[in-house]
Amino acid sequence: MKRRDWIRTMAGMGLLLAAGQTSQRAWASAQAENGKVKTMTLGEMKMTWIQDNAADRKMQNSLFQGADKAIIEQLSPDGGAAATVSCFLLETGGKRVLFDTANGRADSLLLPGLASIGVKPEDIDYIYITHFHGDHIGGMMRDGKPVFTQAEVYVAKAEYDGWMAMPAERKGQVVSTMEAYSSRLHQFSFGDELPGGVVAMEAIGHTPGHTVYRAGQFLVIGDLIHGAAIQLKHPEVCASFDMDQPKAVAARKKYLKYAQDEGLTMAGMHLPAPAFLKLTMEN
Repeated sequence: MKRRDWIRTMAGMGLLLAAGQTSQRAWASAQAENGKVKTMTLGEMKMTWIQDNAADRKMQNSLFQGADKAIIEQLSPDGGAAATVSCFLLETGGKRVLFDTANGRADSLLLPGLASIGVKPEDIDYIYITHFHGDHIGGMMRDGKPVFTQAEVYVAKAEYDGWMAMPAERKGQVVSTMEAYSSRLHQFSFGDELPGGVVAMEAIGHTPGHTVYRAGQFLVIGDLIHGAAIQLKHPEVCASFDMDQPKAVAARKKYLKYAQDEGLTMAGMHLPAPAFLKLTMEN
């Protein structure tokens, strides 16, 4: 979706898209200037978005269900909704928290993105996982060894238990990755406050223990949204990746409202670049 079409879609919803701003002009400028890495500071929380995908990415319209095809095609006329595979680095209180690690492919941009802001893999203190899909934990390993050698890893107990109950052929990557980090692995309950003042919040549906995280005025939403152009207007629409679609819909509606009511800036792993999103009602 082209930028002007994206803005038009948001306006039709009575919502305003912003990259930490409340003007379309400021958002467009930020998008043009910052490429695949963008840093935003809100209060004591400094959050950096890093795009992992090197090539342009779209979520194909065929992935979405829950609305008439004509509606989906109207909202996403290019055959797919603009998206990214993204990670976020939080810096607060002298500590660095990495939310997810993306794919870890040969052309992945996470490590170059970190290097561009002077951060090495061993500088990461914590990794907070939203869920166990491969495009979120793939970057934790390289050549069979942990990439983030000093990081303490946190994941929801519900997510861990849910995947461990799956067939062996489905959970292979999860098992090998978690074993590699086993001495530094921590399982939390929803509602727990993690190091850095980050609160883990239940968003089950996409996966058995899908987690969103609140860090001050930021809300890291994981995979609540795969195709923003479609799902912001129709949150009842699911991507085929959602394991429990009714729960995924409920979580999406809940946190879109929560973010809007609280005035939070959302950081989404598949939002279009730059992957910060703030929703406000137009006057």
